[in-house]
Amino acid sequence: MLRSLYTRLQRLSARDDAVWWMSAISFAESSFFPLPPDVMLVPMCLEKPKRLWFYTNICAFASLLGGLLGYALGFYLFESIGRMIIDFYNAQESFHHFQEMFTEFGPWFLILKGVTPIPYKLLTITAGFAHLDLTVFILCSIVARFSRFYMIAILLHFYGPQVQHIIEKRLMLVATVLLVVVVGGLLSFKFV
Repeated sequence: MLRSLYTRLQRLSARDDAVWWMSAISFAESSFFPLPPDVMLVPMCLEKPKRLWFYTNICAFASLLGGLLGYALGFYLFESIGRMIIDFYNAQESFHHFQEMFTEFGPWFLILKGVTPIPYKLLTITAGFAHLDLTVFILCSIVARFSRFYMIAILLHFYGPQVQHIIEKRLMLVATVLLVVVVGGLLSFKFV
């Protein structure tokens, strides 16, 4: 089922109204949809490289807005809708683990995990359920989501089609390397 959906989304990326579809997917993925917007963002950026930053900004902003829906589902509607989404993805263990991480690391956990390609919906719903301060949630989400999609845009800008396979198949590895570089950089400033 996911392969069929993946193929359909890639076909949508070639349409004239692709930016609207990508926005909708990016919004929905942050709260309930199974596939990330990368499925559309990457081919759209490769097809029209001059619009790469426009597409990236739209994708990140839509993800941020969708994250607010996910937060609201966790904060206000966890028992009726939030739990149903967690159960649908069979992510109960991840949900409990994320709760523990929010308790231990707070907003840093949201920033660090929000950059990776793990399902962002789990983070947003958990943040709402954990009653993470909304302003903190928004600020962390801005950093996390824009960083995540800018990472893809930078790779596409410099390496183009050569990295498409790496982005699609090894995004977790790329995100982990980026995280190590960012955290290492932040720690080096702390100890200087």
